[in-house]
This record gives sequence, C-alpha cells and structure tokens, in this order.
Amino acid sequence: MNEDQVAERAADASPAFALTSGRQRGYHRAAVDTFLASARRAFETGTDDLGADDVRAASFPLVKGGYVVADVDAALGRVEDAFAARERERVVRAQGAEVWVEQARADAQTILDHLARPRRRRFARTGVLTFGYRIDEVDHVSTRIVRYLRDGDPLSAEQLRSAAFRMQRGGYREEQVDALLDATIDVILAVR
Repeated sequence: MNEDQVAERAADASPAFALTSGRQRGYHRAAVDTFLASARRAFETGTDDLGADDVRAASFPLVKGGYVVADVDAALGRVEDAFAARERERVVRAQGAEVWVEQARADAQTILDHLARPRRRRFARTGVLTFGYRIDEVDHVSTRIVRYLRDGDPLSAEQLRSAAFRMQRGGYREEQVDALLDATIDVILAVR
C-alpha cells in the first residue's frame, strides 16, 4: 500500500486517535497514519528500515482537526519501546547479554560525566539575543537523570519524552539538551 492509499483509507475510516476541535491544532492525520503504517510494516517484516531512534525523531505538521498530540505521542512511545526491545534482542542474540549491558553502562557513564559539570554550565549556551531552553528547568531534569543513573531513583522514558522546557535568552542550546535526553532514553530502554 502506497502513501496515497494509506491517506485515502485514513480519510474513509474512523480516526485512529481522538481529533482536536475548535482552534486547537493536532497532528496531520494522513502523516501520522502513513508513518505508523510504515512502522508497522518495518516491525512485522523485521527490516532495519526504521528503528527506535527514527520513531523518537518522527514529527508531523500541526493542523486544525488533527489527531490529539498527547494521544499520538503516547502511541509513538509504545512503538519506540517495541523497536528498542527488538534491537536489544538482536544484539543479545548475536553478541551476548554482556555486550549489551556493557554498552548501556558505558553510555550511562558518558551521560554522568557530562552532567558532572556545575549547575548552569552543563550545556553550551545560546547568545544573549537568542533563545534556548530555560537553564533552571533543564538543570532540574538533569539532576533527576543523575539520580536515576547513579542512585537508581525512578525515572521513565515517558517522563523524559514528555519533558518540555520554557525558553529564555541565553539559555541552553536545544540540540545538546535533546541529544542528552535521547541518550538517556536509550539507556532506560536498554536496561528494561
């Protein structure tokens, strides 16, 4: 089934997720349906066309009458978990559990080393005229990550996926913070 057929079927069928109403915007229905159909196909056939990282990076246009963002994001989280579990099983089968665990430990140590920097200096900053993530909010989440990795405090992949930061001038660079959050989610999924 090609993308046009998926979009056509989506328009005819009842929606897969709740729809936004009024002025509220949601994810473009056909874009979500097409992506999820591709993800299902890749997962069921076992191809490497799509992986957990691809699911996490998926983005969709916002439109009126689209799918409710929180509903789609929750579903994407489950899809990402499924792909991550499959990737873990492949590595464990091919190289052994010790290799998988050692890689997860090394990744966790890299994150801890990065977050050992002093508060307010954990990430590069934007210029004074440019907006970045709010420093105190990112530092709060960073502290939770350290407590999870070092002390075993509870922290879920879903909590990190849903982390949102307000913006401030001279804040932390978004791409660096996002990369660290992604790496932490990878570690969480690796040790489940």
